[in-house]
Parts: sequence; structure tokens; C-alpha cells
Amino acid sequence: MAYEYDLVDARVRQKAGPDLFGGQNLAKDKLLPGEKIFNVMDFEATPDGVTDSTQAFMDAWRETCNSLVQARMLVPPGKYLVSPMFFAGPCKSPRAITIKVEGTILASVDPSEYVNTEWLIFEDHPKGIKLIGGTYDGQGQEFWAANMNCEKNTSPQCTRLPSSIQFNNVKDGLLQNITSLNAKGFHFFITNSANIRLRRLRAIAPDESPNTDGIHISHSSHIRISKCVLQTGDDCVSMIQGVDDVAITRVKCGPGHGFSIGSLGKYENEIPVRNIRVLNSSMVGTTNGLRIKAWPDRYPGEASDITFSDITMENVKNPIIIDEEYECEPAKCTKKPSLVKVNRIKFSNIKGTTISPFAVDLRCSKQFPCNGIQLSNIDLRPVKVPTASRCLFTKPIYTGPQFPLPCK
Repeated sequence: MAYEYDLVDARVRQKAGPDLFGGQNLAKDKLLPGEKIFNVMDFEATPDGVTDSTQAFMDAWRETCNSLVQARMLVPPGKYLVSPMFFAGPCKSPRAITIKVEGTILASVDPSEYVNTEWLIFEDHPKGIKLIGGTYDGQGQEFWAANMNCEKNTSPQCTRLPSSIQFNNVKDGLLQNITSLNAKGFHFFITNSANIRLRRLRAIAPDESPNTDGIHISHSSHIRISKCVLQTGDDCVSMIQGVDDVAITRVKCGPGHGFSIGSLGKYENEIPVRNIRVLNSSMVGTTNGLRIKAWPDRYPGEASDITFSDITMENVKNPIIIDEEYECEPAKCTKKPSLVKVNRIKFSNIKGTTISPFAVDLRCSKQFPCNGIQLSNIDLRPVKVPTASRCLFTKPIYTGPQFPLPCK
């Protein structure tokens, strides 16, 4: 299960505004006319994977960000060990800053250095920022054993493990052609941001690594995720409160915990989640498939206008699941009903195999039953045991063939 971290004092979803990357061909990285390059090697970085190059990276970033002409920071081939860093803006260049990585960046493994719970933070970039290429190795193996389950332990002392790359308060951001290995916590964390594109990313960690979500999103709008391979120990993509207008296409998920919305109802005054589309993607061996989860006996929340379409699954557990009894015994939960409203959710053209007794499991709130749940062309065949549908406090609308059979 993922620990859904949030900035609990941030209650405003970022508004997208004009999309500066709209209509651009982002597939190829090209130098702009007159663009100046700041190479970390010119600032005494050492590409041996052992010597700390943090100061060299910060010096190169400072020159890049303060440049009055268009500029980029370059990390050439080699291995570079760095401690946690803030790549803070706003920058002075006329357009989005680029950081181009051709080598491998290694995270330090001293726990005392991670006082801000992140490794690399890109913050306050209203003109945009581009991270292109390279490998980011979080070296999380020694940290995973110390992971705290903050789903069950809600005390202030419970802290999650550091994310590898965080965008905070970024407008018009691009993450492209990046491999993230063995993140201590989340691989990519997008929060308080808008107009963000994540393209051709690889997030890789063992399936037993805790809370290593591939992409985690909160308080953000107009997010586009495409052509990614996410093989993690937790959610491939997780979206919590304040997320609006997300499109996920052509993503390969697994191992991991699937595509997840929630958990919702965890905090007071949550901002709704809405306008989510997961399309043309595949899942292999995940412990959940397409999931919306909400806490019983907590706070109000809302998830609406969500579409899952053209998804193929292989040996997936819980392929289609709405769980408003999160962390409570399924169908036997004695806690007060969830206060989260779930409306207008569509599952269309979902096909493949499952290892679960319930391929379609819709357990909604008794106080706020789910409305507008649609299932169209569902074909989920059992591998080990017979599979069925279960529906509590919802009356789905069915169209096209259905396997397993619809709820009665």
C-alpha cells in the first residue's frame, strides 16, 4: 500500500493557464539559438561515483539559473554522487531552463542528510523547466528496511522516505527520457504544479520495495503522462486530492500496485479529484488494477469524471476496484461509512486475466452511494479460481459483453 503524502497546508489546486509546450515537438531536444551551456565538469564535478559532487552541481545550477540569456545545465557521461539539492527558481533566462543528463546521478546514502524528505527538488519555476535524459539512482536499498507505514501510523513522527525527483510549484515542466532506479520513496513526485509532461520515463525498483510509487501527483492540473514503463513496489501512478485533468496513455505498469486514485477522505477540506483518463495501457502481475480508494470514518472528499479505457491485463489482482472501505475488512467493515462521493466513473474495454475471486469489486459508501458507474465491454478471465462481480451501494450501468457476469 502507498503512503499518500500531501502538503497538508496547501489547499489550492494549481491552475494550468496557457500551455507553453502546446503544439511543440518535444521528442527531440534541440539547443535554442544562442543557448549557453554550463557543464558541471567546469565546476569541478568528479564522475567517479564516489566523490561528492554536490557543490559542483549547485554552482553550475546557480550560473544556469542566473543567466540572462537562454541557458542549460549539462551533466556529461560518468557517475556523480550528490546529496539532497534544491534547484530553486525563478530563473532569469527568457524561457524554460533545461537540465540535460547524459550520465548517472547517484543519491547519497546518509540518512541524516535528508531533512527535507526529498532528494532533488525543483521548485518555483513559473517559466518552466525541462529535465531530459540520464539515470537517477536513488540507492534506496538500505533505506527500505527503515520504512514507516504512515497509513496506519498517523503521528507527526511518522515520515516517509525521500522522493527522487520532486516538482513543486512548477508551471510548464517536462520530464523526458529519464530512468529512475531504486528510489528511496516516490520516483517522481508532482505537487502544486500545472502543465507538466512526463514522457518516456522508466521507474524501476523491486516489487517488495515499500512506497516506491512510480509517479505520485497531488494539487496539480493538466498533467500528461505517456509512453512510460513503471515497475515498482507500489502504485505505478497515484493521484490524491487536488488533482484535475490528467491524461495517462500508453503506460506499461507492473510489477506494482496499479493505477490508483486515493486514498481520499484522509484529510479535512480535501479538494476533489476529477477529469482523469487512463487510456491504451497495459498491466502485468500487479496487486491492484484500476483502483479508487477512500477511507471509512474519516473526512469528506470527491472523485468524479474518471475514465479507464482500452486496458489490457495479465494475471492482475483486483482488476477493477472501488474500495470505500480502505484498510477495513472488505464487505464486513463496521466503521462509519465513507464520506467520499464517487460519481461518473467509466470502465471501458478492459480485457485480460485475473487471479482474484472478484474481478469487478465495487464497494461504495452506504451514506453516499456511487452514481454513474459504467462498465462497457469487460472481459476478465480467471487464471486460478472462478471470478465474479461484487457491488455494494451502487447500481452500475452495463453495455456490451460482460465477463464476469454483472452484479444482480
